[in-house]
Amino acid sequence: MLKARIKSKRLEGGCDEVGRGCLAGPVVAAAVILPPRFRHPFLKDSKQLTERRRIEMGELIKQKALAWSIAEVSPLKIDEINILNSSFLAMSIAIRNLEIEPELLLIDGNRFYSELEIPFECIIKGDSKVGSIAAASILAKNYRDDLMKNLHHEFPFYAWDKNMGYPTKAHRRGIVEFGTTYLHRQSFQLLPKQDDLKL
Repeated sequence: MLKARIKSKRLEGGCDEVGRGCLAGPVVAAAVILPPRFRHPFLKDSKQLTERRRIEMGELIKQKALAWSIAEVSPLKIDEINILNSSFLAMSIAIRNLEIEPELLLIDGNRFYSELEIPFECIIKGDSKVGSIAAASILAKNYRDDLMKNLHHEFPFYAWDKNMGYPTKAHRRGIVEFGTTYLHRQSFQLLPKQDDLKL
C-alpha cells in the first residue's frame, strides 16, 4: 500500500500528466497534496485500476486531499511549444493553482522544468511508488477521459469515447475518412507512412 508522502512531516505535492501520446485533445496534469497518513488499497497508478475503481478513488481523493488542482494545455499550444514543454506547462499550472503551496514537488518521470520557485524531485514510475503522485494520475486520467468522451459527441467519427484520442486503428480510420479537427495535434504524425497504412 502506497504511502501518501515520502516524508510524512513535509508538505509534498504529487504531480502527474496524461495524454502525451494522443493524436487529439489536450495534455492534462493534476497536482495533489494528501494528508500525511492517507492510505488506501486502491491508491495506485491509474492504469492499474478499473474505470469504476478509478472514478471512486477520484471522488475520495477530492474529498480527503488537503489541496488538488487539474490543468490542461490545448492542442494548439502543443503544436506551438511541443508536447514535452506542454506537459511541463500543464503541471506548472496545476501546481500554481493549488490552494496550498507544497514544500516539495514530486514529479512523475525523469525530468521537469518550471519557472516555479518550488524544489522538486523527479521519480521514474512515481505513480506506482508514491501516493500523492498516484492520486494525481487518477485525477488527471478521470478528467481527460470525461473530456474526450464528451468531445466524442461533437466528433463521433474518431471513437474518442473508446480510445481517448490515442492512435488506434479506429481513430486513424476516422482521420482518413473525415480529415482532422481543431483538436488534432498537427505537429504529430497523425497517420502512418503510406507503406504502413493498413486501416
